[in-house]
Amino acid sequence: ALRAHKLSFNVMKQIEYPDRNQWPELLKRPALQVESLFDTVRTILDRVKADGDRAVLAYEEQFDRVKLSSLAVGEEEMQEAEDLLDEELKSAIRLAKQNIETFHAAQRFTSKRVETQPGVTCWQKAVPIERVGLYIPGGTAPLFSTVLMLAVPARIAGCGEIVLCTPPGMNGKVHPAVLFAAQVAGVNRLFKAGGVQAIASMAYGTESVPRVYKIFGPGNQYVTAAKQLVSLRDVAIDMPAGPSEVEVLADDTANPAFVAADLLSQAEHGVDSQALLVTTSPVLCQAVQQEVERQLALLPRKEIAARSLEHSKLIVVRDMDEALALTNAYAPEHLIIQTADYMQVAERVMNAGSVFLGPYSTESAGDYASGTNHTLPTNGYARAYSGVSLDSFIRKITFQEITREGLCRIGPAIETMAANEQLDAHKNAVTVRLDK
Repeated sequence: ALRAHKLSFNVMKQIEYPDRNQWPELLKRPALQVESLFDTVRTILDRVKADGDRAVLAYEEQFDRVKLSSLAVGEEEMQEAEDLLDEELKSAIRLAKQNIETFHAAQRFTSKRVETQPGVTCWQKAVPIERVGLYIPGGTAPLFSTVLMLAVPARIAGCGEIVLCTPPGMNGKVHPAVLFAAQVAGVNRLFKAGGVQAIASMAYGTESVPRVYKIFGPGNQYVTAAKQLVSLRDVAIDMPAGPSEVEVLADDTANPAFVAADLLSQAEHGVDSQALLVTTSPVLCQAVQQEVERQLALLPRKEIAARSLEHSKLIVVRDMDEALALTNAYAPEHLIIQTADYMQVAERVMNAGSVFLGPYSTESAGDYASGTNHTLPTNGYARAYSGVSLDSFIRKITFQEITREGLCRIGPAIETMAANEQLDAHKNAVTVRLDK
C-alpha cells in the first residue's frame, strides 16, 4: 500500500548538468501575480479607510466567518490562553524567545562621532519607530513563532507601541499559542482581524486599531498585495514577500535523509513553496529522490507538500564553482550547506536570506529557536534585501556640528559646488557666514 501511495505522487524533477542559458528558466519561482488582485484589494482598503471598525467587523464575518462584537483581545482571553497551553509548549516558547532576544540584542547600534575635518563633526543616532504593526496569519497553522520573530526585536529596539493583528478562529477567539507568544514577547495591543482588512486597519487606523508607521509580517497573496498598495503612500512595510523557499547545496558527503527532510520541511509550508537541491553528486541526487518519496508518504500534510514538490527540483552540476554560481543566481530565502568544507563554501555565498551550515543546522532551527530571524526576503529579493533584524525597527538620524573653523575649511568647496549646480541660494548660505 505504501509503495502504491508513493508512486501516486509525481515527486521532484531531476535536471543534470544544465547549461547556463537554461538557468533563468530553471530557477523560476511559482508565479505570484499579485497585480491581478489590486482592484479587489483596493476596494477593501478604501472601505476600511472610510468606515473603520464597522468595515473590519463586516469583512471578518464575510471572510473569516465569525461575528465579532469587538476587535480588541481582552485581558480575560489573554489569561485564558496561558491556562490552555501545556507547560511543554510554554517552555519551548520561552526558550525560543530568550534565544531570539540574545541574538537581536547583540545588534544594538553604537553611535560614533566622526570629525571629517577639524571643526566638522558628524554622527548618527538610532531611534525606534514609535508604532509598529505586526500581522500574523491564521490559515492552516497558527504562526506563533512569527510573533516572537517580530515582537521581540521591536521591544528591544524600544518601539513605543507594538500592535498585532491576527484572524480569530470560528469560535471568535485567537489561537492561545499566538496570544501567549504575544504576551511573552511584549506586544502592547492585540486585535482580531485578518487578511486585507487587518493591513488596512493598521495602515489607516480605525476607532479601535491605532495607525502604525511600519507593517511587518507574512501572509497570502491578498495580504501581499495589500502591503504593496498601502506602502505606496501610507505606511512602510518590512519587505516584498512571496512564497517561502529553500535550497540545499550538497556534495557526496551529505546525508540523503537529512537533505530530504529539509526539502520536505519547506514544501509543507504551502502549495506555492519551492525546494531545490543543488549537488555535485548524481548518486546523492538519486538517494534524496528516494528519501523524499519515503518521508513524504508519512507526512500528515503530504498533499500540500506533494503539490509544492511539483515545482521543486533536484539539480546536478559539474563542480562546486558551478553550484555556487547557480546558488547566487537563485538568491534563496533559506540556504542549507551540507558539504565537507561547508565553512569555505559559505564564504563564497553572496545572495541568500539565511544560511544554515553543516549536517545538523536544519532550517527548522532558524524557523523557531536558534535566535536568528525567520522573516526573510523571498523571490530573489535576497539580492538586495536583508531579513528582519533590529535595524528593521529603528531609524538612524544624522547630526552635524560645524564650528567657525570648520566652515572656513569646507565653505569654499561648498560655494564652488553650489555655483556649478546653479543653486545660488545654497552658495549664499555659506557666503554670508564666511563674509562675517
